[in-house]
Amino acid sequence: MSVPILAAAQCAVRAGDIDANLALHQQFMQRAQALGVGLLVFPELSLTGYEPTLADALAQDAHCALLAPLRALAQQASMTTVVGLPLRSPDHDKPLIAAFILHPDGSLGIYTKQHLHPGEDRYFSAGNGGDLLWLCDLPIALSVCADFSQPQHAQHAAARGAQVYAASVLIGETGYTHDSALLQSYAERHGMAVLMANHGGPTGGWAAAGRSAFWDERGRNVAATRGIGDRLLVVSRELDGWSGSETSLD
Repeated sequence: MSVPILAAAQCAVRAGDIDANLALHQQFMQRAQALGVGLLVFPELSLTGYEPTLADALAQDAHCALLAPLRALAQQASMTTVVGLPLRSPDHDKPLIAAFILHPDGSLGIYTKQHLHPGEDRYFSAGNGGDLLWLCDLPIALSVCADFSQPQHAQHAAARGAQVYAASVLIGETGYTHDSALLQSYAERHGMAVLMANHGGPTGGWAAAGRSAFWDERGRNVAATRGIGDRLLVVSRELDGWSGSETSLD
């Protein structure tokens, strides 16, 4: 039976520089492929940075050509990859905060952030979530940042049968204690492991805390990155439970 291997790509991105961020994403994907990762999750708006004032100019259509190299690499690596971009939608007057899901079969899925932080509605429209993902028969629910601030979001994921709650986030140093404790509480309350992929550097005027983390179904902190910077957190589930570690991009 295949062992599910998940990873959080904690990246320090450049504001609005999609080309540079694409290259960084490819580095992460290549490293994750070498480690046998089956699901790789990047932080919120990872390809542009969390830059609300730039979102309208940087927003992309659902099948934007710029994702082609990442989609090809995801297919070659047989690795579901979740990357962040503002999404232009004909049904909304402002961009959506989207997680683009690059599937190993070459197909594309999209999850859109349902709950906005105060003030985000000036630049973004609220989305409607998305479907569960599957890895080695393991059902996985996605979350983008403020989604997890609403307890019913995690509760709904668990009710749908999710065994892993994968959150793409931007969490600053001042909010890290509260937010990480909230994510840990979902693991304990719902018996649902939690993977958190945070930014590894400043973005949108926020000093990201890094320290991406994974909690198992009992709320035990299995692994976390040591701070900020470009770091890959890799976890796997064996018969005796989850294990994980941080690794470099080298």
